Amino acid sequence: MSDTIGVAMLGHAFMGRAHSRGFREVGYLAQPTLRPELISVSGRNREALVAMQKRYGWAEAVTDWREQVADPRVGLFDNGGPNKIHAEPTIEAMRNGKHVLCEKPLGMDAAESHQMWAEAERAGVQHMCGFNYRFVPAVRRAREILESGGIGDVVHFRATYLQSWGWEADTSIWRFDKAQAGTGAIGDLGTHIIDLARYLVGDIASVSALVRTVVPGREIDDHFVATIEFENGAVGTLEASRLARGRINYNAFEVNGSKGSIAFDVERLNELQVADEKSFTRVLVTEPEHPFMQYWWPPGHIIGWGDTFTHEIAHLLAAIAGEGTVAPHGATFEDGYRCAEVTDAILRSAASRKTETITYRGSDA
Repeated sequence: MSDTIGVAMLGHAFMGRAHSRGFREVGYLAQPTLRPELISVSGRNREALVAMQKRYGWAEAVTDWREQVADPRVGLFDNGGPNKIHAEPTIEAMRNGKHVLCEKPLGMDAAESHQMWAEAERAGVQHMCGFNYRFVPAVRRAREILESGGIGDVVHFRATYLQSWGWEADTSIWRFDKAQAGTGAIGDLGTHIIDLARYLVGDIASVSALVRTVVPGREIDDHFVATIEFENGAVGTLEASRLARGRINYNAFEVNGSKGSIAFDVERLNELQVADEKSFTRVLVTEPEHPFMQYWWPPGHIIGWGDTFTHEIAHLLAAIAGEGTVAPHGATFEDGYRCAEVTDAILRSAASRKTETITYRGSDA
């Protein structure tokens, strides 16, 4: 019989559902050394919390996360709550010896994110920031191609994350409250493409950006555009919007190299476009040798967005069991912190109307 690890989760909304499904599915994905035991779920809305508990099989529903981080049955604390409550519960969990998974953005800003990373290093626990797009098989395949030199030297990267729901959104939700969210499209969508830029090409050295709030009465940004320069000399562009009519969840990137290019669109999740010097070829990433696909179905039988969380959780459980490390394929709290430095630089650049250079700190642990 496999050993188990007790899991406590903060959050019962969108990310709470995605993570709960991942924990339920991970035992069927492979034969993990550690199997998650769903101890407790916490949140502010008691009715929604009990519904989450019953639907996904959490043993307990509690209204105070402090009970969870002090619970000796819990070995892994998963924070899927609003951005404002990422830091305090996660830090307390680590101080109590819990391994941690925290949704992105890691903290409200770079300073808070850096504190979380430093605390993780001091605690000596496994830590992961929830950038689930690293666990799309096609994205992982893109990384493999880049690492093998398949498209030569990277010279340019572009990424776009567009949604449209922001026009008619219920602004009473926390994502439109600056005190709880910190930023709007930048933290919600932009952090994903910043992380993909870092994962595929490398750290970002400077940024020049424009940030806009379009809908009257809002405190947070509706969209941004930025030009970036990587530390390796490549350049690129990033843009994210929650006001792009006709776009439901358009998350796409392209990497251009001296010998070819790679392109990906999350709305065609199982496909990767790979170009030589002349034209693109569609690759269906479902072969047994492709990343993660040995756990799933015969070739040509596609998987879905929710399965990225199953991959993510399986990866973290393996690291906790000593069967590998979170980095480089999983995003550590260091990755979450470095992403936050880029988001802070985007805001500084928009305010100064100048190119902002990015300086990264060590953990100070």
